[in-house]
Amino acid sequence: MKNKSKELKVAIKAALKAGAVLEKYFETEILKQFKEDKTIVTLADKESEEIIKKIISKNFSTHSILGEETGMTKKGSEYVWHIDPVDGTRNFSNGIPIFAVSIALSYQNKVIIGVVYNPVSHSLFYAEAGKGAYLNDKRIFISKDDQDHAIITVSPGKKIDKEKELLLNLYHDLPKAVRSVRNLGSTAVELAYVARGGLEANIQLGGNTTYDFAAGILLVQEAGGKITTLEGVAWKFPENHFIASNGVFHDLLVKEVKRQKEKLGIK
Repeated sequence: MKNKSKELKVAIKAALKAGAVLEKYFETEILKQFKEDKTIVTLADKESEEIIKKIISKNFSTHSILGEETGMTKKGSEYVWHIDPVDGTRNFSNGIPIFAVSIALSYQNKVIIGVVYNPVSHSLFYAEAGKGAYLNDKRIFISKDDQDHAIITVSPGKKIDKEKELLLNLYHDLPKAVRSVRNLGSTAVELAYVARGGLEANIQLGGNTTYDFAAGILLVQEAGGKITTLEGVAWKFPENHFIASNGVFHDLLVKEVKRQKEKLGIK
């Protein structure tokens, strides 16, 4: 992309620096810790987030920052950075190379900058509102494949019985309607793959926070994709229940999710 904004340049710099930390720790005997919600945090998560926040704060001292490990800092700005130092920590900590640094900037609740970086494959995805989506400086677009050739992913919702049942039902029944269903364990990576045409859709059942999906959402939008709520109506940030797809069979996915929710009595 030509004429990158300062915000995008800073986000890319922070993602690359944080990615170097993850690359250093990947496939080592890194110490794992378990949070109260049973998710994993590692020394790499903390070091990566510290680097990202330092770079952002140096360049945009008045902006708010929402980080996975440290929460919200510098509250009050209409500019908010959403950072996940390792999206896919369980994959990362177990030596599975599907994870990424995810950095996004929102202004008045609209995402304007998004960067997703996987340091293992050196895949740098980035987007700026109105300027397209890119992978390693090459413009990317969503695929044109239909449901008969589609690979879609479903990301888990809240850890409650009904949400678990919905997830399991979708895994069981969606393969009757589309070619393949899976979960890669990193929302940021999955959305980036939708943007570059490697996946045809991602269904989010509400288990993620803005720092997991904000950057990926912008990638999909700028690559020509379609995003709606699970009900098929207009989606607005920061809603975390949504379907992001190439748009070819989006209505089919909405119909299938609706059918499963009705079966389980989920409103």
